[in-house]
Amino acid sequence: MATKKTTPIKVPQKKGSEKKGSEKTVQSVVYPGGVILREKYSQEVTPALLTRFGYQNVMEVPHLVKVVVNRGVGEAISNPKALESTIEEIQLITNQKPVVTKAKKSIASFKLRAGMRIGCLVTLRGARMYAFTAKLIDIALPRIRDFKGVSPRGFDGRGNYTLGLREQLIFPEIDYDKVDKARGMNVTFVTTAKTDEEARMLLESLGFPFRP
Repeated sequence: MATKKTTPIKVPQKKGSEKKGSEKTVQSVVYPGGVILREKYSQEVTPALLTRFGYQNVMEVPHLVKVVVNRGVGEAISNPKALESTIEEIQLITNQKPVVTKAKKSIASFKLRAGMRIGCLVTLRGARMYAFTAKLIDIALPRIRDFKGVSPRGFDGRGNYTLGLREQLIFPEIDYDKVDKARGMNVTFVTTAKTDEEARMLLESLGFPFRP
């Protein structure tokens, strides 16, 4: 898949969120491969799936609805900075501000109280969804050491697929020198497919390199 020159974009911040004289800014990149991937879906993937499954109407062809990027940070219970780093990293990776997730129950053995901040997630749709998906396929996955493809076991039986990533360093926005610890994340691709077979064919057609 062809790529174009990327342009750094400053992520808007609330007024007063930085101290006077601070030069710290959060930057992210809009990956142009998303536009190419979206065109590929319309021009190549849709006709191929229409023929493969014999749909009667083009509206029946499965498509991506949203992509959810989620990371739990259990260590945030004793190390609040771990959550701060996670929020910044997920925002850089997805180009969207994440929502902080909180514990629903108290677990005394883990010193966890209901309402404590223990992670964050981002729900991507439209252009950002395609940009993230294209970047994952084109850049991030190939940077995994000894990469042999993604697991085909992540389907849930309802046409959705979850991929577990072990570290954030595979994304080009992450500066190795600023990472205090390798932390993984889960990425869920929600589709309109009714079966895992249809969902897999959709993702494979978009470029997902599944292992045999």
